[in-house]
Order: sequence, then structure tokens, then C-alpha cells
Amino acid sequence: MTVLEDRIAMAESDNTHELDDLFERLEKMPVPEGYKVEIVEGTVYMSPQRDTHWQIIMDIVEQLRTKYPRNRLKSDVRIDYPGHLNGFATDVTLMAEGATKSEDGHWHYEDVEFVAEVISKSIAANDYGPKKTAYAVAEVPVYIIADPYQGRCYVYTEPKGGDYETRTPVDFGTDIDLTGTVIDLTLKTDEFPRD
Repeated sequence: MTVLEDRIAMAESDNTHELDDLFERLEKMPVPEGYKVEIVEGTVYMSPQRDTHWQIIMDIVEQLRTKYPRNRLKSDVRIDYPGHLNGFATDVTLMAEGATKSEDGHWHYEDVEFVAEVISKSIAANDYGPKKTAYAVAEVPVYIIADPYQGRCYVYTEPKGGDYETRTPVDFGTDIDLTGTVIDLTLKTDEFPRD
């Protein structure tokens, strides 16, 4: 290993330890039922899971289940991503076939093939900003933002250099063609509700 690789490994190790401490403290706090808790760039965010939010998540999961086994799909499960203290609980995550947890019981971001986030108005900036950057740095092949306030999805593909090369807006009601990606299916959005 080089000095730089040693420093990166040490920083990631410190992040994991700090994130573990933060999440352990959060588990002891009275988080209201129906709220999702994440840590984005070291800041704790709690957002309510609205009915609209949940309907879109379930619609995506049900469509992915036509092709992928349940054990590859995750929702609101902590995965640590590159960057300073990024412990995300994504709305929908598809793990690679054969993905396994680390010794400390966490999934590896390197095994994430797909992420979908449904916008909550209070924390939308995270999904469009630091989380999108973290997913690109982690080279997540497909990232979708479903925005019920705009009635539109944004499909990000081809991660390169900490950003996505391709951004495709798709209005609710229009199919999302992912057949040319690792997902290899078409997601229907005609039943996605709007806020």
C-alpha cells in the first residue's frame, strides 16, 4: 500500500467508527415512529415517511421483484458511502448478486447496483446534492430520484469522476427504460402519486 492508500483506509475506518457511534446514540433516542434517520456529511436528518413517499417506494420494489429476489432488495437499511460521515438509509437499494455483509454487519457500497430516492421536501437538497455525489463516487450504476412535487423522476447513469455523465428527466406517467443498464428492465411510473 502507498501512503495515500493507507490514509484513505484509515479515514474510512475512522468514518465507520464515528458513524457506528452516532447511529448507536440515535438508536437510544426517541425517534418518532414513521421517521427515517440518516447521516449525510456528518449531519443527522430525520424525515417523515408520507403515504405518497411509501407508495412510490413500494411501486419500485414491486417492479424490481419481478426480476430480482427479495434478498437483493433493501429499503431504509444503513449503507456507508464515500465521503465524510455518510451513513445513508436509501429508500430502495438493489444489491449485486452474491453481496455479503462486512464483519461488522454492514453492506458494502461497492455491491450497490441501483438506488432510488423519493424526495421529501425538507431534505430534497441532500438527494440532489451530497447523496448524488456520494453515489457517483461509489460508482452506483443507476440512481433515480422520484420527485412527487414535480411529478418527475431524474435518472442518473454512467458515474465518472464523482458525478454522473447522464441525467435523464422522466415525467410521471412515462416509462423509465433501464434495459441498457445493469438493471435491464423498464420501470413504469404511471401509478406514482404526486404531492
